Amino acid sequence: MILSDSFHEEEENEAPVKAKRTKPDAGEEEEVVYHPVKLSRNDLYRPPTAEELNQLKEAESLFHCSLLKMQMGELLKEVALSERRKQQIDSFIQTVTKLLQTVPDSPEVEVSDLSWLSGTVKVPFLLLPKITKGKFHMAPPASIDLIGSYPLGTCTKPHVMVDLAVTIPADVLHPKDVVNQRYPRKRALYLAGLAQYLTSSSDIGTMRYSCLHGNRLRPVLLLTPPDKNSSSFTVRVHACPPPGFFKPSRFHPQRNNIRTEWYTGLQTSYSESSEPPTPHYNSSVLGDLLPRTHLQFLSAISSQCSAFADGVALLKVWLRQRELNQGTGCFNGFLASMLMAYLLTTHRISNTMTAYQLLRNSLNFLASTDLTVNGISLARDADSTPTLAEFHSAFQVVFVDPSGHLNMCADMTACTYMQLQHEASVSMQFWDNPTVDGFHSLLMTPKPMIRTSDHVFQLCELVKLQSSCKKLNLLSELMDHSGNYVHTALPFILSLLQRGLDQRIQLLTHSLSPDPEVRKIDKQTEFRQLWGLRSELRRFQDGAITEAVLWDGESMCQKRLVPKQIITHLLQLHADIPESCVRYVGHSFNPCFALQVPSTGEEKSLAVVQSYDDLSRKLWRLEGLPLSITAVQGAHPALRYTQVFPPKPLKMDYSFFDKEKTCRSLVPKEGKPCPAYITPITVICHMEGSGKWPHDRLAIRHIRAAFHIQLGELLRKHHKYTCRPCPTHLDVWKDGLAFRIQVAYHREPQVLRESVNPEGLLVVRDNEEAQALEMATIHKPLLTSTLHGLQQQHPCFGAVCRLAKRWLGAQLFSDDITEDSADLLVASLFLQPAPFTPPGSPQVGFLRFLHLLSSFDWKNNPLVVNLNNQLTAADYTEIKNGFMASRESLPVMFIATPKDKKLSMWTRRAPNVQMLQRVMMVAAESLKVLEQQLMDGNQIQDVKVVMRPPLEVYDAVIHLNPKQVPLLSQAVDPPSVTFSRGVMTGSAAQSGGSLPVIDYNPVSLYLAELREAFGDLALFFCDPYGGTVIAVLWKPKAFSPVPFKTSQVSARSVKVTGDEANTVPNVEAILEDFQIMGKGLVKSVEARTEKWSF
Repeated sequence: MILSDSFHEEEENEAPVKAKRTKPDAGEEEEVVYHPVKLSRNDLYRPPTAEELNQLKEAESLFHCSLLKMQMGELLKEVALSERRKQQIDSFIQTVTKLLQTVPDSPEVEVSDLSWLSGTVKVPFLLLPKITKGKFHMAPPASIDLIGSYPLGTCTKPHVMVDLAVTIPADVLHPKDVVNQRYPRKRALYLAGLAQYLTSSSDIGTMRYSCLHGNRLRPVLLLTPPDKNSSSFTVRVHACPPPGFFKPSRFHPQRNNIRTEWYTGLQTSYSESSEPPTPHYNSSVLGDLLPRTHLQFLSAISSQCSAFADGVALLKVWLRQRELNQGTGCFNGFLASMLMAYLLTTHRISNTMTAYQLLRNSLNFLASTDLTVNGISLARDADSTPTLAEFHSAFQVVFVDPSGHLNMCADMTACTYMQLQHEASVSMQFWDNPTVDGFHSLLMTPKPMIRTSDHVFQLCELVKLQSSCKKLNLLSELMDHSGNYVHTALPFILSLLQRGLDQRIQLLTHSLSPDPEVRKIDKQTEFRQLWGLRSELRRFQDGAITEAVLWDGESMCQKRLVPKQIITHLLQLHADIPESCVRYVGHSFNPCFALQVPSTGEEKSLAVVQSYDDLSRKLWRLEGLPLSITAVQGAHPALRYTQVFPPKPLKMDYSFFDKEKTCRSLVPKEGKPCPAYITPITVICHMEGSGKWPHDRLAIRHIRAAFHIQLGELLRKHHKYTCRPCPTHLDVWKDGLAFRIQVAYHREPQVLRESVNPEGLLVVRDNEEAQALEMATIHKPLLTSTLHGLQQQHPCFGAVCRLAKRWLGAQLFSDDITEDSADLLVASLFLQPAPFTPPGSPQVGFLRFLHLLSSFDWKNNPLVVNLNNQLTAADYTEIKNGFMASRESLPVMFIATPKDKKLSMWTRRAPNVQMLQRVMMVAAESLKVLEQQLMDGNQIQDVKVVMRPPLEVYDAVIHLNPKQVPLLSQAVDPPSVTFSRGVMTGSAAQSGGSLPVIDYNPVSLYLAELREAFGDLALFFCDPYGGTVIAVLWKPKAFSPVPFKTSQVSARSVKVTGDEANTVPNVEAILEDFQIMGKGLVKSVEARTEKWSF
């Protein structure tokens, strides 16, 4: 949970225990002096009391550790109301009560006559039909009572809502007002009268209408105090009938209280007994009769269980973090209190349980109980009340209150309850997992819809649902919801989509209640009715001939859009909602790496993997090598589906190059644009161990070079591949792709660590060269194969990695968060998704990646990535303890894996503290912008806005010549002018042909030269994916004057002050050097700041 500012209020400090008080002098204020408490030896070593033993046992048995217990306790203190806040609320309630008691009487008028209201005050009700019987007049309330969570003691921050029940005088109402919306209209008029009177009072701050939990039949008046506390709490005024004014039997779910003839204005043949029932209308009116009774019931329960208020508070926090307490038909705080009361009254939980146990048992009950099938009731005497079966016939979710007449979940849809059940089930799964931070995932992590759901659809023009109600023949339901066509059509549209999406979705895997009309229908006919003309007979490979629907989708990104096709088709066919009214938010990021619409490049990754598999098989089968091959491993991001732009098979245009005959190579002609960049796909080829391997590092390199030569000759002889051997690797041109094979000997890193000292003793010392070789030949291949397996489990893993790395590159962070580090960060989202489930679409995975980057506490916690589920609870403890013990010497971003528990090899060199802070800040802003843009239907969707870096923060910008940027087409905003890069359209040959220049990128080579020459003066940043600018940031320490030395005058100018000669960087000359070093590549150098002038 991200605590808002309203949490961190100034609480009243409790005075510490007074150890000793000195006697004050006369005429002086009493002064308290504190001394340390001295305990005797007996007190220090006395055995623990029974209460202390119980607390220790509870911490051991109920919590993973005592820390979780303390975290729960601190959270409860954080959300509880302070005494100062309570005093403010009580004072404002007294003021409002006095004002309401002086409401003046008004003359009696017809209900439809609104002339007594001023023009500025509106009636919070949809007055359709306009005419209804009845008289109305204003009068002071019969009584004013506090109801809801505040008097019960379960009111929590940050959104403090205090409920005030204002009783409408009995002479304003009539016993038959339940019919034809008379009571709801009088209720709304009474609220309007109160609002008109309170408008003139200076004791009221802001005043507005709202609906109780989205129910338009139950408007409320929201009041805030006028002073600086106006945003700290809100008073919600409810207008209620006198207790017992209406008979509860009038609100049976099978009874009708809205006549069809009155509602439609047309004469009908319905008798009162044959009118369609109005259960939702009945429950809305009945809900106003019972708030005081509910408060009495909950108060009695709370008095029996000391932890009741804390348990409800924890459950409300859990609901709020998952947005389950928002909107129409939500599971609000009142239902949370009633659920806990039900568990206590049915003895499913004990009165002696702690708040932790109450929360746990409540979630366990929600996860295991389906209230859409088996409703529950708090009523003790069920003889004179409706049965659960009667409630189920009228409502999708059933939870009956203590009176036995009201279904408290009347407005809740089955989908909402299934979401609640799903969240409870997910929470229970990770609660007991010692490898997961249960407290943070359960109560501190927000789960907004856009980061939880893989596909999000929005209906833009809700007025279209009117025609949906007409097509679905929902007149009776529309009457029941008093003309609210959104609430009327919603359950039917959800049912329709559930049937259409069926097993494609995970959250709604329940069967909806059957229709009242029972009829036999065969499955084929039902299938054709559901899909219309899209349904057709098809024969499958197993010989079966069945009805089927074929959806368009050749590439992976198109296949992900099949749910969109299903939803738009069903809504158009059955609900008359055109596709133009459906806003889909699931494919917004596709343009970020789509070079060829409508593909996002995932098929290219598959082609690369298939070509590599073929090469691997051929290497295994080679004969004639002195030593056999023991392993062939890929060590490139493309082989784990995480390369941002996967290598594309290329067919070279020979007219673009000069041919170098001796080694059959293609050399670019002078004056031509830089040729297309060809990525070398690294393949590690391990040779078997043998006593013939030398123990000298130089001799080992020579042996490896000989293996490269022989491998190239064998591949050329048997498979006609064009090969170029080098001392460090062998380049193979195959299927239009370049594979770079590196022969590895498993003992070579150990040999690099060994040296002989002058005394002739063998010394083993770790060094950078050995670490780099181990990383290239052992760790990277292992990581590649592991993440390849993760891609097989989660098909969108690679796409999320590519989005994340495209964002890092675009924001110029790719040198600080390396490719391997980014892949591990994304892997953690899939392996430890709590409190979510693993991402099911690239978009939701990318949003969670940004949230992880911006919110993870890198200073105090290691990020543990449990690859292949190899780490145990003991390993987690070992990693955490080792991290805390050596925190100062470890990288600022610490990522632990099963093979790297102590060092975080992937982030050892980068990022530093300043760059990590910058990454976190930009990630937080990007997440904020994206979530607003994706969820706000009125905003123009341009997600590329988070891919455009702010260049204002840099001191200088080097603009590059687009003609010499080989990856220009991969830029976030590629230019409209394109250059020929020596590549032809068409499929590449499988073997043979001349070898083009491999791994030639002038931008990266220029960047390396800049860092080598000026790395002590500045930092250099560039987007590796087609970036045409290099951003320069001066290092502040480099501009401090240093004493003159002849060995340190490079790029510096001398300033003589008296007898001292100091040197400072010569910025003008440095900028000129930038231009000279990049001749032909650099277009211009722009100085944006003058930091050097100080």
